[in-house]
Amino acid sequence: MVTGRMGKLKRHEKLKNALQHEPFITDEELAAHFHVSIQTIRLDRMELKIPEQRERMKQMATQAYGSVKSLSQEEIFGELVDLELGKSGISILIAQKEMAFERNGIIRGHHIFAQANSLAVAIIDAEVVLTGEARLRYLKPVVIGDKIIARGKIMSSKKDKYRVEVITKVNGETVFRGEFVMVTKMRDEEGI
Repeated sequence: MVTGRMGKLKRHEKLKNALQHEPFITDEELAAHFHVSIQTIRLDRMELKIPEQRERMKQMATQAYGSVKSLSQEEIFGELVDLELGKSGISILIAQKEMAFERNGIIRGHHIFAQANSLAVAIIDAEVVLTGEARLRYLKPVVIGDKIIARGKIMSSKKDKYRVEVITKVNGETVFRGEFVMVTKMRDEEGI
């Protein structure tokens, strides 16, 4: 553990870098990472004028929701916390008891799919976006209380079709991977 004024300055710099790299990290996780108390992290954040995790997420979500064209805020499954329309986005979902199987506490797959699919829809810069095809891989179980972070990005596009990859992680480990083909035109518009 680094102590004293110089240690505090170094920790502040490393704290800013850590939050820039992973803005959704909790005070508890930061405290464990820096081997200091949660109170020290809170004091550091206050000195640096960095809001708590919930407020950071709220600020990011407000900015992200404003640019989504294809869905309303209520239609997005999870909390959209970052969006670069036409390129990429990030969604966070906290696994709740009502999402899980009663017997084992494992989150049902359709909730993880819904988060990934709504993120794929939100990223596309169009009024109407539909899922044309999806290839999915569930890699590890997710349980109640897990913070599910889905990151999606457009891998390619051609006319009205987009290939979107969504990788979902819990504690840095990939739990789900989806490749979606999203379409922005309806069939009857094309005369099919």
